[in-house]
Amino acid sequence: MPKVMIQKADYRTCKEAVDRAFELFPLQVGGKTVLVKPNVLRSSTPEEAVVTNPAVLRAVVARLETMGPERIIVGDNPGAFTYGANEEAFQKTGLARAAGGHYLNLGTDSHKVDFNPEFKDSVSVSSAILEADVVISLPKFKTHGLTIVTGAIKNSFGILPGAQKAALHRIAGTAKRFNELIVDVFKLRVPDLFIMDAVVGMEGNGPASPDLREVGLILASDNAVALDATVARLMGVAPELLHFLVVAKDQGLGDFAEESIEILGRLTPLADFKLPPMGGKIAAGSEQVLDFLLSREQLRPKADPELCTGCRQCIDQCPVSALSTPDDLPVVDPDKCIACFCCQEVCPERAIQLG
Repeated sequence: MPKVMIQKADYRTCKEAVDRAFELFPLQVGGKTVLVKPNVLRSSTPEEAVVTNPAVLRAVVARLETMGPERIIVGDNPGAFTYGANEEAFQKTGLARAAGGHYLNLGTDSHKVDFNPEFKDSVSVSSAILEADVVISLPKFKTHGLTIVTGAIKNSFGILPGAQKAALHRIAGTAKRFNELIVDVFKLRVPDLFIMDAVVGMEGNGPASPDLREVGLILASDNAVALDATVARLMGVAPELLHFLVVAKDQGLGDFAEESIEILGRLTPLADFKLPPMGGKIAAGSEQVLDFLLSREQLRPKADPELCTGCRQCIDQCPVSALSTPDDLPVVDPDKCIACFCCQEVCPERAIQLG
């Protein structure tokens, strides 16, 4: 039976929770190469809670350094297309410093591997991910416009460097298909341990929402389905209504049934937790509502004129060129937009909302 640790923590005391995670889910890392993958969506400050907090990464690295690995690598592939954006994101977020000299730009070297031909015959995966003996994933407790919950499984989308992620958004076409695609990516290299930063979480219009939530927890597991199911329950969502979890269970990656998960700690759902647009109605369990949530075809990005600085990052990162600036403010072409919301993810000012 998979276990999920739930432990109270803040960023000053999270080392205790991280150490407990390593004790509950022991790894043999002596003489091995260990890769640690935080969630680094884009350049942001730690206070924005868009990425894994540096304190959590620092605690993980400190613990690993006492365990005798041959090499520790810390890296991720942020949402932006360029390799330079990778290093910029790690510097601005404070994660480069927290990596303690172990940071590596994962976007500079990759290997092509077979993929699900329903989407694409092959994809490129960062070489360091494939070559590591042990992979530790550090997801962030957040919502997401396409998956409702983003956590352990979705964090593996960052093993793909460069513009592939945006291209796969385009190929998937609908949110339902995207939910299926992220499971296929996850299976390319299933991490060995997951330690989630849920000290300060994100609710509402994630994964780059200004609506932050003090959760005060560190979660951990060696099974991604069990961990994401637990996150869903904390957010007030029934795991069986999340398509990516249903797909993952069907493919033998784990079980989300409550009786099949041993909770080490206390699971107390967060009161009045805000889900993405229309997400709050998921509790009704209606097939019609679920279909709407999975398709998301009625939602389109819209720029807030008071927040938008005209940096054009949303335009540069759109995989289908659906955005333009006729009057200095990004405007979406609804006929081109595939509702992947890459524009929302990369906007440094959080000016892109869904409506």
